[in-house]
Amino acid sequence: MTFLDIRFIDIVDIVVVAYLMHRLYKLIRGTVAQNIFFGLFAFVVLWLLIRSLNMELSATILDNIVNVGVIALIVVFQQEIRRFFLLLGTRYNLANRFSFEKIFSTPSTGVMNFYNKPIVRACQNLSKTKTGAIIVISRKSEMLDYVQTGELVNGVISSRLLENIFFKNSPLHDGAVIVAQNKIKAAGCILPVSQSFDLPKKLGLRHRAALGVTESTDASAIVVSEETGRISFFHAGEINHGVSPEELEQLLEKEIK
Repeated sequence: MTFLDIRFIDIVDIVVVAYLMHRLYKLIRGTVAQNIFFGLFAFVVLWLLIRSLNMELSATILDNIVNVGVIALIVVFQQEIRRFFLLLGTRYNLANRFSFEKIFSTPSTGVMNFYNKPIVRACQNLSKTKTGAIIVISRKSEMLDYVQTGELVNGVISSRLLENIFFKNSPLHDGAVIVAQNKIKAAGCILPVSQSFDLPKKLGLRHRAALGVTESTDASAIVVSEETGRISFFHAGEINHGVSPEELEQLLEKEIK
């Protein structure tokens, strides 16, 4: 096959594969899966080397391992595979982009923006008193899997309610508050903890839980540190640490639509 034999569809194929590999690397970067991926790559190189040297016994053993390799990959990378398909579903969901509601509705800033100020005000007051808090804000999903781990609230979003939930003597202050569909759905919820190595060790379990939920869902999360009172904003597995109330409101308006 010469350079002149390359078709346009071959170029498209290379670009698609390169993009998928790039997205896969971004998903596993900084996690335990990254080391597993490098180990798997070394195994494949060893397997190809043994086959090229005609080492029959070793090649037979490795061939049997490779035959069940697909199942092993699904088991090992199940969280990364879930996050990858979630990325495709949330960013390239044509049904949502071309729905009747979006085609025939007039442009607006959205109802959620109305509730940004009480959330920001609550975080500001909690920051002043160094009261630890974690608030998860969903975009489309009701996050029922996580709502069921806490106590159902289903209340109107207000700064006083959020501050009372995270009050140090409150029985729900250790868990997360989940905001979905313009309501405080539940409090005291348990979240998945991120295994990422990129998160500084000085940050506590609340920060790791906030990172974990934004890695596995389309939600954003806000954390108020109990030690320093600093506010952190998480979205799509990325952290904005030490944001001001004004910056927090801007991030909410940008990400929560």
